[in-house]
Amino acid sequence: MKRAWQVGSISFMLMSILVVVHSFKYSYGDDLGPGPGFFPFWLGLITGGLSLGLLLQTCLSKDLFSDAAALIPDRASIVRISIIVIGLLGVLALLNTLGFRISMLMFLIVLPLALGVKNKLIVLILAIAGSFGIFHIFYYWLKLPLPIGIFGI
Repeated sequence: MKRAWQVGSISFMLMSILVVVHSFKYSYGDDLGPGPGFFPFWLGLITGGLSLGLLLQTCLSKDLFSDAAALIPDRASIVRISIIVIGLLGVLALLNTLGFRISMLMFLIVLPLALGVKNKLIVLILAIAGSFGIFHIFYYWLKLPLPIGIFGI
């Protein structure tokens, strides 16, 4: 099990180096602030540093990863993971048809309730803020195009 963690850490370090090298093809900054090379550079650097830390931790530990069965999720965890993945696939399938606001509203209402959240009022308030509020910020303030959908909402 220790060898798998070492291979994974080294793989992420190599991918991080590749991202940092490719980020130099883009400008680091422009007149408005960070350029297209800013985020890939820093994300690659941070990922590489964390991968190096994981590699060192893995190599220096004696029994940190001795119990491989602890990595396998139990039945309840698999159900929760499946609910989240199915919900994300549903949003992906409906995003262009229904638009961002309606798709995210449905996702942000159904997902917490499916995962066991009891307070329906809080779920509704956060779903409205998370769908319509985020759409307003990204579409009108940041001028980023988001799908409107067939209903024009």
